[in-house]
Amino acid sequence: MGEIMNMLEVLEVTGSQYDKLLKLAREAAHKGWWDKYGVSMGPRQKLAADLEYNAAYVRSYDQSAMPGALQCRSFIDALVTLDESQQTLDYQPERMAEARERRQRELLRPNGPSYETVLDESVIHRLGVPSEVMAAQLKHMIATVLEEERITVRVLMHNARIPGGFLPKSSFYLYTFAGSDDPPVAIVDTVTTDLVLTQRGEVARYTERYDRLLEAALSPEDSIAFLDQVANRLTDRTGSGT
Repeated sequence: MGEIMNMLEVLEVTGSQYDKLLKLAREAAHKGWWDKYGVSMGPRQKLAADLEYNAAYVRSYDQSAMPGALQCRSFIDALVTLDESQQTLDYQPERMAEARERRQRELLRPNGPSYETVLDESVIHRLGVPSEVMAAQLKHMIATVLEEERITVRVLMHNARIPGGFLPKSSFYLYTFAGSDDPPVAIVDTVTTDLVLTQRGEVARYTERYDRLLEAALSPEDSIAFLDQVANRLTDRTGSGT
């Protein structure tokens, strides 16, 4: 796969044609568990499942959603409701949810990748899901992190200052592969699609931004403590009926 990506770069193939050729190359190279779902799991999730499964190290900055591979079922169902309200479903809800739960099992497999995310605090407070669902999601994520040392969640507080450059304009994901022939990949989240970046200079710019976000985020221990505190507060609020 790395040789193909290098060839496309040398030939200066870019944009949608690059994405199409890379997709065809990946599909020809192997078939993964996600292929049985076809388009029913959604094109974005299918791409994420492919990259996660083959990566040695995944890093993400989640500005507008919880990490897809760390979501509990009630939270996934709540996201489907939000999609339905916007009439933006490009997947079959039940199949999508099943595939997302499978992604988590694959992430936790013995030879799965290391996974680190910087979670923007605003996601917890601004995403329009019920309080009890957000509490369940936070507790699920905490339990997953405590169970598997390869998975790390760092919270970027709303008042954290990020020195050394401009703020990221959207969520993005970085994938590093074990094989030296497979260059790293950056996926940039937009409203309508995911942008696939493979040119070394572009990936390096996103890596530099990620490193600055990581430096500004809470430590892993403080992040877990903060998430637990918020989950308990949401649970108390739900129990009191307020």
